[in-house]
Amino acid sequence: MSATRYGYLGPEGTFTQMALLSWAASHGGEQVPFGSVDSALDALRRSEIDAAMVPIENSVEGGVSATLDALASGDPLVVIGEVNVPITFVLAARAGMPLEEIRAVGTHSHAWAQVRGWMDARLPGAAYVPTLSTAAAAAGLAGDVEQGYDAAVCAPVAAANHGLTVLADDIGDRAGAVTRFVLVARPGALPERTGADKTTVMLFQRDDRAGGLLELLEQFAVRGINMTRLESRPTKSTLGSYCFSIDFEGHVLDERVGEALMGLKRVCAEVRFLGSYPREDGAQTEVAPLTGDEDFSAARNWLHSLRRP
Repeated sequence: MSATRYGYLGPEGTFTQMALLSWAASHGGEQVPFGSVDSALDALRRSEIDAAMVPIENSVEGGVSATLDALASGDPLVVIGEVNVPITFVLAARAGMPLEEIRAVGTHSHAWAQVRGWMDARLPGAAYVPTLSTAAAAAGLAGDVEQGYDAAVCAPVAAANHGLTVLADDIGDRAGAVTRFVLVARPGALPERTGADKTTVMLFQRDDRAGGLLELLEQFAVRGINMTRLESRPTKSTLGSYCFSIDFEGHVLDERVGEALMGLKRVCAEVRFLGSYPREDGAQTEVAPLTGDEDFSAARNWLHSLRRP
């Protein structure tokens, strides 16, 4: 796909923009910031942009609920690529603000969760003020309107963009934290199969019963398919009603993946296919014995031979 207008979770200086810059470096195109994941994906559905870069998973906090929920409903969208971004946070403030006088800190909820330990140790009395993004926290602090916080947790680039002073570097509680971003587009031609692919689906159960989840997971296990992410999300219909967001190794054009999707379609109330796309790390999928394309083709040919008159 050659997208010409990319949306992303803005404003400028977010980690999402960093992910998009990494992608656009080899693909080109205009970049359009949006205030939320929902607004970016809604613009994509209205064909105002060609694709949108959004966060989907963090190595510390897990799945990004806003993205998972937005992909689970509305007109179908599909993932066509992924980008992993190492996450480094700084504590930034206006020039002249000393660390010991900070009483409130603004940032995104996922960022706050990743620096909570540092805050408890260095600024135990500071209140947390949620913002739409880490870059929005920096922008708000640099603006003329009082935002109700004295410092921002953000990316180093956001602090530099808004002329803020960095009071502390690399304040994340866990070294090596990574956020995974996905490029989402409207359904169309599938990305080519590479042998190092992922597929993402959202599964809705017919009813809540003992063994229901096991029945879904068996569709992967018996075909030698490895899942790389499994999360439950409320369907928002009734209390206790959940759907499942799953990433797994393989491409929809793989025989074993096709067979698994057919099995899921048979037992689920709904299977929302959210795309097959290349893994960023290029790690080749290990195909278990007797689960290769030729094995499924041979079994299908054998069955057809039994059905011939």
